[in-house]
Amino acid sequence: MSEEGISRSGFVAIVGRPNVGKSTLLNALLGQKVSIVTRKPQTTRHRIVGVHNLGDTQIVYVDTPGMHREEKRMMNRYLNQAAAQALADVDAVVLVVDARRWTDEDEMVLERLEGVTAPVLLAVNKVDRIPQKETLLPLMDRLAARRDFAAVVPLSAARGVNLEALEEEIAALMPSGPALFPEDQVTDRSERFMAAELVREQLMTALGEELPYATTVEIEAFEEEGRLRRIAAVVWVERPGQKRIVIGEGGQRLKHVGKGARKEMERLFDARVYLKLWVKVREGWSDDARALRSLGYDESGS
Repeated sequence: MSEEGISRSGFVAIVGRPNVGKSTLLNALLGQKVSIVTRKPQTTRHRIVGVHNLGDTQIVYVDTPGMHREEKRMMNRYLNQAAAQALADVDAVVLVVDARRWTDEDEMVLERLEGVTAPVLLAVNKVDRIPQKETLLPLMDRLAARRDFAAVVPLSAARGVNLEALEEEIAALMPSGPALFPEDQVTDRSERFMAAELVREQLMTALGEELPYATTVEIEAFEEEGRLRRIAAVVWVERPGQKRIVIGEGGQRLKHVGKGARKEMERLFDARVYLKLWVKVREGWSDDARALRSLGYDESGS
């Protein structure tokens, strides 16, 4: 499909509480990885744009950080702000919920959508994990009664179940207009940004429950030599004790993180990658507005 063949296009925000599968859904819809995924909530810290052409329609998805009630640190406020700003000027919203449970944070996200004039679709995710399938229809009825949704679609993002039905509903809501991005562009994010995210993904997978939220990744050097990428990255933590944990005994944990991130980069970039990692301490970075801006978190949510 050429760009000239696109006659409908629009922006679609994917929202929901932490850990309901928003990034998994985005990656599944695009057919490739543009947003990192772990089992830990608040993995997504930035708005990630993914572009998908479907027939004569170009859908520009915006993955967002999970909305949450507590704003203990500047980082938490940034995450909520980035998610809220993604709702401005979109043509549709996909609210993602976990079919297994409705929580106070789901309720909070629904409340924040009250002022949104764009149509809202409800994606009931992880239906494959419901052992008693006969409970699904009553659940769908209860959820559908919460708001006048444009559509309610049960699906499994991880297994690719019913994604076509969701995307058909989305495409029908897109306004007339030309392509917003070139045909071959899948995301607005650079390889440099993706490299930092892939290191952070491995960190969140490798570390315990609390420490991942005290870490961030900054790319210090990114050089392209044909099909080779030379990348140097710093893992920032907030205390010396955290630095020891990230490095691990004999440097083994950091080596494991680097190996995993390098493999993901080579798959995504279709190139060989030479990756060098360091760990440094920057006290209180996650509650310091200036530090957050210098590390790529800004008030625009980009």
